[in-house]
Order: sequence, then structure tokens, then C-alpha cells
Amino acid sequence: MSITLYHNPKCAKSREALHLLRQHGIEPQIIEYLKTPPSTSELAALVRALGIQPRDLLRTKEPEYRAAGLGDPKLSDKQILSAMAKHPRLIERPILVKGKRAVLGRPPENVLKLL
Repeated sequence: MSITLYHNPKCAKSREALHLLRQHGIEPQIIEYLKTPPSTSELAALVRALGIQPRDLLRTKEPEYRAAGLGDPKLSDKQILSAMAKHPRLIERPILVKGKRAVLGRPPENVLKLL
């Protein structure tokens, strides 16, 4: 079964998660999501696999969060997913996907839950 890591090589937590995987002999398919942003439907699938709400995947301290008014509780899930697809810096990382399950690598040791 393939394992995919949504990765930002500039992020220390993401690099740490990748290092942990490699220490366990796992070489995941790496998606640098800032270079290849997931679509709205791919983000919806990730949220389902994570078992969270779209809002829970948002990085709230990014300037795009404030600029897009994403703190508004009236925004729909679709609007939030669209904002993340348009501004991938808003996506919390790293995300490890194995089959139909996924985990957020915060802390990085969380990725080991899928092994």
C-alpha cells in the first residue's frame, strides 16, 4: 500500500516527520503541496481521511487567513476548502496518507500511527 506525505521542505515539523518515516524504512511518495496544491476535492478527501472539519486544517496565523476573512464562522466548508486550494500555505502540515486513513504530523511522531 502506498504512503503519501504532503510535505513542505521548509517546515521543520514536516522535515522531522519525513526523517521519522525514513528511519522506519518508509520512503513515501512526497507531494510538495506548495508547488502542486491539492484541489478542493482532494482537500475534501484529506479532511474525511483525517476525520476532522475543514476549519481544523487551517493555519490561522498565515496572512492569507486574515486577508480572506477565514475566521468568519459563517463560512461554509466549501468556502474554506476553496481558500486552501487557492492559498496552499493555509494547509496545516505535514499530512501522511495511507489508504483511506490519514494523520496530521503535529507532533511529527503522529505519522508513526499509520505504520
